[in-house]
Amino acid sequence: MNVASVLHMNEGDGETSYANNSMLQQKVISLTKLIREEAITCFYKERHPRSLAIADLGCSSGPNTLCVIFELIETVERLCKVLNHESSEYTIFLNDLPGNDFNNIFKSLECFKKNLRSQIAEGIDQCYITGVPGSFYGRILPTSSLHFVHSSYSLHYISQVPEGVENNNKGNICITSTSPLSVQKAYYHQFQRDFSLFLKCRAQELIEEGRMVLILGGRSGCDPSSNESCYILELLAQALNDMVLEGIIKEDQIDSFNIPIYTPCPTELELEIEKEGSFTLNRLEVFEVSWKAACGEELNDNNSGFKVAQLVRAAMEPLLVSHFGEAIIDDLFHRYQYILADRMAKEKTVFLNLVVSLTKTT
Repeated sequence: MNVASVLHMNEGDGETSYANNSMLQQKVISLTKLIREEAITCFYKERHPRSLAIADLGCSSGPNTLCVIFELIETVERLCKVLNHESSEYTIFLNDLPGNDFNNIFKSLECFKKNLRSQIAEGIDQCYITGVPGSFYGRILPTSSLHFVHSSYSLHYISQVPEGVENNNKGNICITSTSPLSVQKAYYHQFQRDFSLFLKCRAQELIEEGRMVLILGGRSGCDPSSNESCYILELLAQALNDMVLEGIIKEDQIDSFNIPIYTPCPTELELEIEKEGSFTLNRLEVFEVSWKAACGEELNDNNSGFKVAQLVRAAMEPLLVSHFGEAIIDDLFHRYQYILADRMAKEKTVFLNLVVSLTKTT
């Protein structure tokens, strides 16, 4: 699987689009607002920059894409008024893989700037927004060009399915309790390489004392096969295996398919940050969001199962289509919604999330 070419959220604004199925991400962004405010406020008070360069890495598209940028500009403009400073200039870099629906973002920019002027500052015209396609597991911007980096719900995606996993993780599509130890280690080592490279590249792109806030799926404990990790994908594998039993797909199709996701624990993040050495860790917090809360509304169990299935479909459909083809997708997610509804009715089902606030020091 060439992850860079097939990993992107569902495009457009249809029923299965990411734009209409990203309430989880919206909830996570809302819960971490104060941490971003703290980081950008500390930076501004220390440096008093005339202009700010901000990058949102893994920006995707839809209603969540520009809300963090709006929020950061609002915080800085509020500080400008308190400190009697002129409004800042803003250069915004929106990054994602080339398959991202950048056109949808660009169509929304006029409305975004209109809202800036009407809700924050009437004369705030100096906001320049650029799309930057490419993998953040590599350099994407010039040296010392950024003041603030934000990334939400992207860094648990690793750059590739680890070598040696294919056909060794039988019946699974991620790390589970039945995955061999070699598979667990392969995923962890891939995460280590990727996250270390991410930190190294951002250290080169940020100015000294620049800030970075990262939010990603994670787990609280050390066991990568626990239900805190990839349980929701384990249940997707159950639906796929049911289709194998009915002869709809072949067993070797599942055995050769693995999703490039690793959800780290706090200790693993701390270790890589310390080893890379370019950042001071200001905050690292763990918080949970229930699967039902991710639906964005109070629903009965069956409807909640459907909504959570749509959430997963918006993120996973391009990967699944690239491997299994488009013909099975509707059937797969129809089955999946009932599996989810059953688990949600009987168990505590939550997404575990990590938020990290960092300062560039070297």
